[in-house]
Amino acid sequence: MRLNSQITAYIALGANLGNRQQNIRNALKALAETPGIQITRVSSLLENPAQGMGDDAPPFLNAVAEIRTTLGSHALLHRLIEIERSLGRERVTTGKWTSRPIDLDLLLYGNQIISSQELIVPHPLMHERRFVLEPLCEIAPNALHPTLQMTIAGLLENLNKSAKR
Repeated sequence: MRLNSQITAYIALGANLGNRQQNIRNALKALAETPGIQITRVSSLLENPAQGMGDDAPPFLNAVAEIRTTLGSHALLHRLIEIERSLGRERVTTGKWTSRPIDLDLLLYGNQIISSQELIVPHPLMHERRFVLEPLCEIAPNALHPTLQMTIAGLLENLNKSAKR
């Protein structure tokens, strides 16, 4: 589905296998070369321990990109999956989290709330993940989580407060 107007969306990027920085650069290049997508801002790269994958899993590099797109949400998701595959990502159905050369997650798509079999937006765990909120807050602190009705800065502040308890 094509939209006539542009939507601002946020994509989380992560990598913990291979040349992590180059993998993220390659994903951003593929996004930028996609018709209907314009990258407007990209956060700094942050290194984070792999979560839920055991102590021996290599750390992740994470970032968030802000894009303007005319692609519908599902078309954008399919493009993200295409880019992951082109960069060597193999999606596995056993076990929840595995190491990967690239991971692209659609965090926010305008102010839309989407719940389908293949796509949930806002990303259902983003408010619990510092490795998502920190880079997102760097580029869009006032972006609003449409379900929780809080800014990204407010979500990060809440996460930081709960970690101190």
